[in-house]
Amino acid sequence: MEHLSFGGVFVVALIAVGAPILVAALRLKVPAPVIEIVAGILVGPSVLGWVHIDAPISVLALVGVTFLLFLAGLEIDLERLRGPVLRVALIGYALTLVLGVAVGLGAHATGLIRDPLLLAVALSATSLGLVVPVLKDAGQTDGAVGRYTIAGATVADFAAVILLSLLFSESKGGAASKIFMFAMFIAVVLAVAVALGRAGRIMRFDALITRLQDTTAEIRVRIAVALLVGFVALAERVGLETILGAFLAGAVLNLVDRDTMSHPRFRAKLDAVGYGFVIPFFFVASGIMLDLRGVFSSTSGVVRIPVFLIALLVVRAVPAILYRPATGTRGAAAAGLLQATTLPFLVTATAIGVSIGALSAVTGAALVCAGLLSVVIFPVIALALLRGQRTERTAVGAPAPA
Repeated sequence: MEHLSFGGVFVVALIAVGAPILVAALRLKVPAPVIEIVAGILVGPSVLGWVHIDAPISVLALVGVTFLLFLAGLEIDLERLRGPVLRVALIGYALTLVLGVAVGLGAHATGLIRDPLLLAVALSATSLGLVVPVLKDAGQTDGAVGRYTIAGATVADFAAVILLSLLFSESKGGAASKIFMFAMFIAVVLAVAVALGRAGRIMRFDALITRLQDTTAEIRVRIAVALLVGFVALAERVGLETILGAFLAGAVLNLVDRDTMSHPRFRAKLDAVGYGFVIPFFFVASGIMLDLRGVFSSTSGVVRIPVFLIALLVVRAVPAILYRPATGTRGAAAAGLLQATTLPFLVTATAIGVSIGALSAVTGAALVCAGLLSVVIFPVIALALLRGQRTERTAVGAPAPA
């Protein structure tokens, strides 16, 4: 049996413990994943060289990214995706793709990237899990800004995962073959969703699940994990990216959870497994793998960071102008900044791009650095705009737009 060392795993685990404590103790205005990635850079080959990616870290990081996309799928709120809000969100994402392709072609023409379409897709997502807490802090979750931002981020995340899986999977085969396999995959997903929904309506089955849910069996969590692993394995089997299976597993569970699997502590338990264990390994490992030396070894590498940061603003913030009639100018600007806040998907997309040769390691590292800056800078400015908007309306005695 091959000898496996857990020294690196221990260092990553210590970083996972220390990052949120540091954020809370120093009251930093950045999410813990930013600190985890930065710490990974420090202990990795780019700086101190204490930790390298080995088999245990690699496996845990892979499980971490699938669980992260799984929890992102759980964030999908279908009740918000309807009517004018959905229509504007879809138009906004279409505009995002147009702008993304234009930016990608420009970056390709200047030699910054190899694949313009991959850059367009990578820049098109929003970190819903990072945006929602900001909106909650601003008291805007149920307001016009919150509704349009969350809808836009939801559509963007869902579409970006599908596009990345269809267009940039490592499987061989033509476009027709991938579309056919994708259709078969979706058919299976829908069948499983229907089966879970019907199973939950069987009283004896529901009573059995309820009896086992808070015992050492933790049956609801086991069902969720089995669903996640099954969809990931199926996606890999049919030649799609595993992140698509993970994301749709979360979406399916969210869909049937209302009737068949709802439980006050169920989501908290899933968060504990993901954010308490495997997801930090993904973020720290991403920092360890980041080719920071390559980025800062040349002027070209350094220049790419602000270029990609501006590209995020162009691709994701500009479409928020569509929200202006409902949110006002400040609200639309804040929504645009929040939509341009992205990190987990960008890290995932760049890792896939580097692995298939569509992105260089230096470009991938610069994109991740731009994502880090977007998480640090954009939400802070957005919060200031939203607070300013609320102060103005309070001063004139006018209600916020609904």
